[in-house]
Amino acid sequence: MTEEITTITPLEYGKMVNAAAAKLSANAENINKLNVFPVPDGDTGTNMALSMASGAEYERESQDQTVGQLSKATAKGLLMGARGNSGVILSQIFRGMSNSMADKATLSARDMADALMEAAKVAYKSVMKPTEGTILTVIREAAAEADRSASAGDALPVMMKNVQVAAQKALDSTPDLLPVLKEVGVVDSGGQGLVIVLSAFTDVILGTFDENNLEAPDNAELDQMVSNLHAGAQADESLNPDDIQFSYCTEIMVDLGQGTTWTKDFDYDTFYNFIADKGDSLLVINDDDVVKVHVHTEDPGTIIHWGTEFGSLRKVKVDNMRNQQQAVIDEQAAENKANAQKAEKAEAPELAVFAVASGDGVAKLFDSLGVYQVITGGQTMNPSTKDFVDAIQESGAKKAIILPNNSNIFLAADQAKEMADVPVAVVKSRSIQQGLTAMMAYNPEASVEDNEAAMTDELGTVVSGAVTQAVRETSLKGHDIKKGDWLGMKDGEIVVVGKKLVDTSKALLEQMCDDDSEIVTIISGKGAKPKEEKALEEAISEIDEDLEIEVHDGGQDLYPFLLSVE
Repeated sequence: MTEEITTITPLEYGKMVNAAAAKLSANAENINKLNVFPVPDGDTGTNMALSMASGAEYERESQDQTVGQLSKATAKGLLMGARGNSGVILSQIFRGMSNSMADKATLSARDMADALMEAAKVAYKSVMKPTEGTILTVIREAAAEADRSASAGDALPVMMKNVQVAAQKALDSTPDLLPVLKEVGVVDSGGQGLVIVLSAFTDVILGTFDENNLEAPDNAELDQMVSNLHAGAQADESLNPDDIQFSYCTEIMVDLGQGTTWTKDFDYDTFYNFIADKGDSLLVINDDDVVKVHVHTEDPGTIIHWGTEFGSLRKVKVDNMRNQQQAVIDEQAAENKANAQKAEKAEAPELAVFAVASGDGVAKLFDSLGVYQVITGGQTMNPSTKDFVDAIQESGAKKAIILPNNSNIFLAADQAKEMADVPVAVVKSRSIQQGLTAMMAYNPEASVEDNEAAMTDELGTVVSGAVTQAVRETSLKGHDIKKGDWLGMKDGEIVVVGKKLVDTSKALLEQMCDDDSEIVTIISGKGAKPKEEKALEEAISEIDEDLEIEVHDGGQDLYPFLLSVE
């Protein structure tokens, strides 16, 4: 621990800026989770952390020797790295501070208070329609307390402690000012980020900054708010994408007076007023060299063209918020479905099916057909007897069925049948394809014995094929196999050897199909490319144009294509 600071020198100023960057980075994820509306600027913590990191980088690289010069470098870095509304407003807070500090070699308490007052002024001016209950409220109240404390003659450490208390109090009030925050029980995420910045400043000035303990003091409270937010309905999920008036979140950065399209000298009010008529959520920030714009609009092209009239475009970013909101809705719907399925599985089932498989896509196929649990395993990783017994016991099922989907797993499954405390049937499926077909006959209301008989009968209705690559040179059943050759296997036996994946797969299917074949299913693995899938579909049509083709993304290793013919 070091002594308290009564005057901010260039050294202390640098420590303050870098402490704020480090503390924001450490708390970014928790701030992110506070967002009520994650579209389009939902990563508040990340945006503020990256913006502050850019400011700190510019400060560290600056060779300047006064606080005023270093503050200018910091503001420039924040301007260049500003991301999202929160990052842009943070950059304006530091721009205001820089304006006030411009001619200062060091800072007194009064100087710091004046800087915060100017920061609040510039931040409010930068926003098209300032909204209380946000980061703006926090900077205004923090600045007002700084002014009061400095005017009362308080020393810098005392003033900064008072500023931190006032900032926290303002943050705590944000739910009372912004109804949506109260609805979901959180404080404003941008305001929380600013409180962390000011707390880092205070830590440095008090000599208590600890780079090994960067979590915000109120992280426990933050965790509770995050938990409350995600336990209930989130406001963003109820927002209909069609209700978004201005759908394109548009950001541009322009190097002023540069390039071949430059026709106008920059005037802030002229530049700002033109864009203000084209949308909302407008932020325009600039220095002598660069102007940066954030706006929600229906016409991003006009915004971009307007920027080119003042200089050369350095950066353009356009996001469709309607699409983003729909993605949020779809993601939440999928999460709700998954949670519902987990809740169902939490209740001990009467009868549970356990299938052995690898690949996320294959697992989803089994899940969709009623398998209770997929036990990871297969050709190169066979589950043990204990794996089966543990899975059955943990499920609480009163009866169970095992689909080994590989003949190498039969013995372990049979042993599990003997060791389990509940009745277990082993349906001797030799492949993923047989296992999937067997599930077509599964009836959760039927007995274990009836299911075993029906599912076993289904095994003979499918021809299984698999394509993989030889890992060594050998000769087998009349085939001279070189390392790297493609092997086509029909019901576990090598029947085709080839140099190309699609050709080998087609030749394999020709041996699998007969006059009674109706459906060909392709389960693509990690090694299959989209163009190879398409080529194989075309090859199947050449074999028999009446064949119905189904394609699934299995995600399995080692086998680019698992094929079945029914």
